[in-house]
Amino acid sequence: MPHVPGAGLFRYITFRAGLAAILSLIISMLLGGKIIEYLRKLQVGETIRELGLAGQVQKAGTPTMGGVIIILGVLVPTLLVARLDNVYILLMILATTWMAIIGFIDDYIKVFKKDKKGLSGKFKVMGQIGLGLIIALTMLWHDDIVVRMESTTAEEIGLPAASKVGSITYIEGSTSHEVEKGDYKTNLTNVPFLKGNRLDYSWLLPLGSKDAQKWVWLLFVPFVIFIVTAVSNAANLTDGLDGLATGVSGIIGFTLGIFAYVSGNAIAANYLGILHLPGSGELVIFAAAMVGASVGFLWYNAYPAQVFMGDTGSLTLGGIIAAMALLLRKELLIPVLCGIFVVENVSVVLQVAYFKYTKRIYGEGRRILLMAPLHHHYQKKGMHEVKIVTRFWIVGILLAAITVITLKIR
Repeated sequence: MPHVPGAGLFRYITFRAGLAAILSLIISMLLGGKIIEYLRKLQVGETIRELGLAGQVQKAGTPTMGGVIIILGVLVPTLLVARLDNVYILLMILATTWMAIIGFIDDYIKVFKKDKKGLSGKFKVMGQIGLGLIIALTMLWHDDIVVRMESTTAEEIGLPAASKVGSITYIEGSTSHEVEKGDYKTNLTNVPFLKGNRLDYSWLLPLGSKDAQKWVWLLFVPFVIFIVTAVSNAANLTDGLDGLATGVSGIIGFTLGIFAYVSGNAIAANYLGILHLPGSGELVIFAAAMVGASVGFLWYNAYPAQVFMGDTGSLTLGGIIAAMALLLRKELLIPVLCGIFVVENVSVVLQVAYFKYTKRIYGEGRRILLMAPLHHHYQKKGMHEVKIVTRFWIVGILLAAITVITLKIR
């Protein structure tokens, strides 16, 4: 077979990640304009409820369902440059497509069927539960999703011998000292502040080691479903100002790309004291495509927005973030990394709960915030949405930096 100059570059994840980012930017920016024109022809305009917010009326009729631009920007580069025999990549493609379909149906009902409620909440939740089940069960039983560690370390933390599905011998440093490492099927996850920076969900069950490993799915599966549902809905709630959800998602995606690189690299994982996940390095390419697609979409979604992502985009971005955090075993860092999403979600929950409580006690509902989610509270206070979005981005960058730093806290 003839040698193709430069073909060796494709062996490097960093090169393919850079290529994926460039491709996703080109796709989202070039196709974005054409897709927006097509949406305008279809009269796929956003219906705006009168909420007394500054600049709200001007947004009426802006094309929605623009999340299609993000989805194409993520999937096309991934299919072109990522390894399609990699289980992590296959799961992310599935998660993206799955949530995109749910979001698209929701938007379709709102726009074309003129039903502001969109897809019934129970069907939306059923779809999120389905994705959570697939991710959880694949992580539990697929032989390619393993944690690689020294056999002595596995013995120290009490991993049963039966969980070992393979082994590999490393030559350590210049001493030519051989170190045996095994691939273990385990529910270990990274968490700061604990010894060894790790936690096994089976440790939370009040059972013996052998029985805990057998029944850990009873705890793990519902938790994964909760993460997928909570993060995708929180991303949806955050999508209320021009560029807000897009920018925050891009920051989170970039951070997850860093985690994917260090988790898939034996040397980096060992240095940082985090779990080494063979094969997870391919997720760097997916993360790069996601960041590129987010930035490209921001070209049209920044204030004043020419297009809104709709549930097609927000539910998909939330599902991508949740799935990637779970696969990289960084799901316990979500409250920090996705702090903007969490605060937006909590602001709605507290607002509704306090209103109902005070209505029952005083006969009249009272509010904690001027309006929920939190970004609308600042709008009501007279702050321009560009300033709100920029400040939320800055906080998102700060939270991302804190999340990366936690890798060394234990």
